[in-house]
Amino acid sequence: MDLLNTLVEKGLRREPPTREEALAVLATSDDELLDVVAAAGKVRRQWFGRRVKLNYLVNLKSGLCPEDCSYCSQRLGSKAEILKYTWLKPDEASQAAAAGVAGGAKRVCLVASGRGPTDRDVERVGRTIEAIKEQNEGVEVCACLGLLSDGQAERLREAGADAYNHNLNTSEATYGGITKTHTYADRVDTVQKAHAAGLSACSGLIAGMGEADEDLVDVVYALRELGSDSVPVNFLIPFEGTPLAKEWNLTPQRCLRILAMVRFVCPDVEVRIAGGREVHLRSMQPLALHIANSIFLGDYLTSEGQAGQADLDMIADAGFEVEGTGTPTLPAHRAAALAAAGGGCGSHTDAQAGGGCGSSVPAEAGAGCGSHSGGCGPCGGHAPVPEPAEAPAAEAAPGGARTDLVAVRRRGAGTDLAPNA
Repeated sequence: MDLLNTLVEKGLRREPPTREEALAVLATSDDELLDVVAAAGKVRRQWFGRRVKLNYLVNLKSGLCPEDCSYCSQRLGSKAEILKYTWLKPDEASQAAAAGVAGGAKRVCLVASGRGPTDRDVERVGRTIEAIKEQNEGVEVCACLGLLSDGQAERLREAGADAYNHNLNTSEATYGGITKTHTYADRVDTVQKAHAAGLSACSGLIAGMGEADEDLVDVVYALRELGSDSVPVNFLIPFEGTPLAKEWNLTPQRCLRILAMVRFVCPDVEVRIAGGREVHLRSMQPLALHIANSIFLGDYLTSEGQAGQADLDMIADAGFEVEGTGTPTLPAHRAAALAAAGGGCGSHTDAQAGGGCGSSVPAEAGAGCGSHSGGCGPCGGHAPVPEPAEAPAAEAAPGGARTDLVAVRRRGAGTDLAPNA
């Protein structure tokens, strides 16, 4: 296809496609799917080889959120049967992070539900970051705490955070239909605050919320313009008890086309397959590794993921390798740009490019969070672990999407069950 040859040439030059070309990727037929994956794979290999970066989520505070994000199991009024608990203590969070690092994760993302942190919360997270870095040598930490106020990004940076995640989720045009309690502009402002403070910006999207192709293209171009170093691509998990519980409209083929479009628009950026990959990509997950260079290891925030060992086996069987701590994730030109802006150490910098903190060894942590997935367990007095929510009965859905594969997370930090790493 002339389209795919053009997209490959542009990707190798770090040149984005036109909007029309990006839309054309989403409109390709199933007969063309393997050609689309192969073309995106050429761009992926140019900038990231056959490496796969592993990321791990630690949910510091789950549920009871005052925001009304329609996709989120932790939202105000959610009836999803998730674990709800207040802040994990620093040693509990560090213990949870260690499980991910032991499984091969280079990044740990510390996530907390809520509109945004208070200054006291920032101090608490700062102590948690210090505990994690003290107990897990070389770890890189990404924080995901919601909307930031002035000065908070700088304090997180001073405490040792390397990155900050805040997803745009969907296009500006459709954002008001998903969330009413804050705006798209609020999210953009937080990403800009993190970037200005020298934190690596991690910001992505959620596909499958009923958006049009134009909305997907719009949000990915917005992420490119914001300079996001990492773009997590979440596929909506339609939790029972949320307004989007019936939005089952993704197929494995659709997910692969979305990932390919993201790769073509953001050729030299870490593209991460995030929440929902097991539900929607299913047996096609290995094909997605030819497009994305990063995944989450094990479970998500309030939903169960694939077993960690299954992830490692999948990577090896597909002919890829887990990215080691001695290899920077980002290409040298992006690492140098981040270092010049005062960016963190570890995988986002390269000592030879003038970055890092005395070492080119990438961090062993940090995950960009998919805010619609997941939780750990209550801290303090451990509440009983609920039984997993019943999966919705399988029924017909657009394009053959399946509706029977959601399992609420019931293990991890704060529970009596070991985390899945």
